[in-house]
Amino acid sequence: MLDFTFRGMSIGQFLIWFFIYSFLGWAMECVVIRIQLGRWENRGFARLPFCVIYGFGTFIAFNIFKPIEHNYIALFILGSICATAFEYATAQVMLKLFGKVWWNYDHRPFNYKGILCLESTIGWGVLCITIFGVVNYFVQGAVLLIDERIALYLGFSLVCAYLLDFGTNFINRINLPETDESNTQSLLARIRRR
Repeated sequence: MLDFTFRGMSIGQFLIWFFIYSFLGWAMECVVIRIQLGRWENRGFARLPFCVIYGFGTFIAFNIFKPIEHNYIALFILGSICATAFEYATAQVMLKLFGKVWWNYDHRPFNYKGILCLESTIGWGVLCITIFGVVNYFVQGAVLLIDERIALYLGFSLVCAYLLDFGTNFINRINLPETDESNTQSLLARIRRR
């Protein structure tokens, strides 16, 4: 396992790379909600400022899009399709586990059951191009500057902290009473009031 490398990064450097994208996804979601609701809201599943779905999504994208990583038209099209499929799959898992989804596109045109919408699909394509064309140059470059031993300790510390945070919040959310209003319905109601 310690012989793992990804795009020239050691396991520790990769974990830091993963959590940087998880943080950037969390920050992006917080900004979008701030624009929509006019106030800040933690968009992560847990309390730490990470949406690991973005770390996983970026990792998957760099693996499956490697043959086309310099073809921005193909990246846009496939990024839009794959990220939308990933968003749908995530929603289905959340519905099975928690009975609710933490986003709602009912107020957006061309939406599907409030889970998907054309605007976010286009946004995923633009995000894919931005990550491949600009962002990863800086993120990966910065991570590669970190000494591998330091990166290993820091990377595994991030994993342990996140797993503890995630586990605690997962148990709390599973044990929520059935009468609690879902985040999705609450979010939709707040948007409609504006």
